[in-house]
Amino acid sequence: MSQLKKLLRTSNESTIILIRLIVGAVFLSEGIQKFLFPDKLGAGRFAKIGLPSPEVLGPFVGSFEITCGTLVLIGLLTRLASIPLIIIMLVAIATTKAEVLAHDGFWEMMHGSRTDWAMLLGSIYLLIRGGGMWSIDQKITTV
Repeated sequence: MSQLKKLLRTSNESTIILIRLIVGAVFLSEGIQKFLFPDKLGAGRFAKIGLPSPEVLGPFVGSFEITCGTLVLIGLLTRLASIPLIIIMLVAIATTKAEVLAHDGFWEMMHGSRTDWAMLLGSIYLLIRGGGMWSIDQKITTV
């Protein structure tokens, strides 16, 4: 089996589309908003939380969110696309929720990070299971 077929191989589960729709739509939307509202959600936000080179990092992350979110939505290279999304969520949790944990406690941190955890776990699920029955990955591997 070729390396590409191994990467594209996916489960036949039809319900994976629900996870793809949630994860893909949220990341696509967030990526677009980093360009529409850079002071609030892009470079400005990254500067506020102390990330290096926010003027570069904001558009960089936004581009990955748009690209990978779109790939997840259509189910193309789903496993590969989920890897940057996992990294983005791990960095987001580490940079924005550690301070909340230190100052406001565990439950406040958990409450404030519920979407972050959902996106992280959804992305991990897609990395493990692939794009599912209604994905381009599935169509490519069954031809």
